[in-house]
Amino acid sequence: MSDRSSSTLHRRSPFAGLALPGGEGLAVIPAPEATRLILRGDPATVAAFGLPVPERLKATTTGARAALWLGPDETLLLAPGEDAAALQSVSISGPHSLVDVSHRQTGLVLTGRLAALCLSSGCPLDLRLTAFPVGMATRTLFHKAEIILWRQAEERFHIEVWRSFAPYLAGHLAEACAGTTGL
Repeated sequence: MSDRSSSTLHRRSPFAGLALPGGEGLAVIPAPEATRLILRGDPATVAAFGLPVPERLKATTTGARAALWLGPDETLLLAPGEDAAALQSVSISGPHSLVDVSHRQTGLVLTGRLAALCLSSGCPLDLRLTAFPVGMATRTLFHKAEIILWRQAEERFHIEVWRSFAPYLAGHLAEACAGTTGL
């Protein structure tokens, strides 16, 4: 029997064994392992985690940590895996809820000049830089999968998705990206 209290369980990537799309103008890679926490409550409580409070539909970062605004009282906190204990030990005053969703979600990073075009095949948002600028983050859909989409740079997107939808997302991205290879 293993002692779960002394170590973090290693999660197998849901993208392991899947062929992720890539090529000239596009790279799709699994996001680094991270702790993912959903914080519900006064938005100012995000500051207790050492992060600037994100504005509506925005993300803020400090080092490798990030806070993504998901709603008036909901924020997704992302941090490297080793920050889990530090994040969960933060003391917050006032009513709130802090839930670790690290085992529920996973992430993908799309980079390159074709990233927005590839995502546009299954996402209803206008992903032109003027409509979806760097730093913007929101819940949306990619085909039938709910995702959280965050534009980290002009040609870099971070996608958060439930682990059970990871193969579905990877398959549809591969299909979409195959159609962009000649561009």
